[in-house]
Amino acid sequence: MEDGNPMINVIYEDNHLLIVEKPVNIPVQADSSGDMDFLTMLKSYIKEKYNKPSNVYLGLVHRLDRPVSGIMVFAKTSKAAKRLSSQIVKHEFKKTYVAVIQGKVNNCGTFVDMLEKDYKMNITRVSENGKRAELDYKLMEYKNGMSLVNINLKTGRSHQIRVQFSSRGFPLYGDQKYNPKTKKDNIALFAKEIEFMHPVTKEKMHFSLPMPKRYPFSLFE
Repeated sequence: MEDGNPMINVIYEDNHLLIVEKPVNIPVQADSSGDMDFLTMLKSYIKEKYNKPSNVYLGLVHRLDRPVSGIMVFAKTSKAAKRLSSQIVKHEFKKTYVAVIQGKVNNCGTFVDMLEKDYKMNITRVSENGKRAELDYKLMEYKNGMSLVNINLKTGRSHQIRVQFSSRGFPLYGDQKYNPKTKKDNIALFAKEIEFMHPVTKEKMHFSLPMPKRYPFSLFE
């Protein structure tokens, strides 16, 4: 954790990148809730650390849903932001998640759907008019009626993991938006790993975080 803000856990930082762990229930950027957002927190961190008198640039190149925690990459220059965004478009930016799913899924599988975002309702649904969404998953362990799965996200649609599992009858634990019967708890979805090419040095970058200790992740060792 960094001095000044206990919510900021910096994993890696250089002149071009800032890689951090996003906490649960913090919006990535300002929204209608008016709550403090993660991007603003990180800009304040940079401003204070480097004693910058003017506005701080920090590029948002990918997102996590508000209730989801885990690893994120931010760009400290516009050039880095553009190059990272290009890697995402070309599917060269790999994101791996762990999730706890209610029910027992197959040992492994691939989900492909057409997903459409309803911005007014802030939900995503399977629709012929949607955009292609794909993920691979692997069952790591099954316990207490729940599956711990490792997910390789091929595309980055809004609420993609949550919708693709729930639409098949396997909602995520704690997902109150797509699993109304769940207990009121934090959603069991965590961004565990990222892999990409450094936007300037071209070096292969790989970072990972340990699985959260909170329930229901704590059921699985």
